Amino acid sequence: MKKLTLIALSTVAAAAISASAASADDFKIGLSNGWVGSEWRTQMIEEAEAAAAAWADKGHNVEVVVQSANVDVPGQIAHVRNFISEGVDAIIINPNSPTAFDPVFAQAKEAGILVISTDAEVSSPDALYVGIDQKAYGARAAEWLAETLGGEGQVVAINGVSGHPANEMRVEGYREVFAQHDGIEIVNEVSANWDQAQGQQAMQNILATYPDIDGVYVQDGMAAGAWSAIVDAGKTGDIAATGEIRKDFIDLWTANDYTSAASVNPPGVMASALNVAVFMLEGRELKEPATDGVYGNAMYLEIPFIDGTNVEEAAAQLEGKPGHYSYTSALSIEDAEALFK
Repeated sequence: MKKLTLIALSTVAAAAISASAASADDFKIGLSNGWVGSEWRTQMIEEAEAAAAAWADKGHNVEVVVQSANVDVPGQIAHVRNFISEGVDAIIINPNSPTAFDPVFAQAKEAGILVISTDAEVSSPDALYVGIDQKAYGARAAEWLAETLGGEGQVVAINGVSGHPANEMRVEGYREVFAQHDGIEIVNEVSANWDQAQGQQAMQNILATYPDIDGVYVQDGMAAGAWSAIVDAGKTGDIAATGEIRKDFIDLWTANDYTSAASVNPPGVMASALNVAVFMLEGRELKEPATDGVYGNAMYLEIPFIDGTNVEEAAAQLEGKPGHYSYTSALSIEDAEALFK
């Protein structure tokens, strides 16, 4: 695992939640996932469960309680309330809203429960964020696309779930980058809900309307579908498009030498958050206080990036995995401990 590019957490929040659990050998951690529309989310939970099990070698029994279902924001708030009722030591949540959880996170803090969000930032001053900078994720892939096109051309964007906090930050990131290039024109933006089939249909519709586009910005979960439509239209050599971190797509990428690149939001972000949480529950103090992120409560993990220079290495990491498995990384226990005094 590479080093963090940025370390950011609130020492005030850390002190507020660590005292009651500092001497415990056993911890119970609730994992809340409010959307189950992709194998990425399944892998996220599995990696977090594996991270919890690894603490046994360090003298901790870390029990995880998982609530994973397609729910709206009130339904995910109910997840958190259930965890509070169970008396968990910490809650790690992949949130469906950046702002709606403020009241219930305040209730968790009152109960002495640590709350960490991952994958999407939250506004609550009673929660911390451990994950990648989603805006930077969008910007990095957009920079690659703009550079590949020589700073000019017509591009389209295929986005994820409209309104989801991670999606909205990615959109903000790529729009800012493209706005810096006078020769780049965004001719259309659509949503395909991080679904491969919807991504393919969206790309087919776009090509029917804009057959001469030069580039496609498309997020993980949909890029394989978009590329399938590009291939079917005979446009492989004419269009540069961002890609996926799934094994099945990376295998096609290496076999066909696509002009592609992918920012990596690793499924291991929840495992990273869990390892940070355990050290905080031990009462350990972070080396650096935090003011980062849009809400000033974030610890940003490095964003790996795959392009033509290292895609073979990514393929090697995924060898032997099922096609839906995503290229991943996470803070190990040792990596997480290095963040603490």
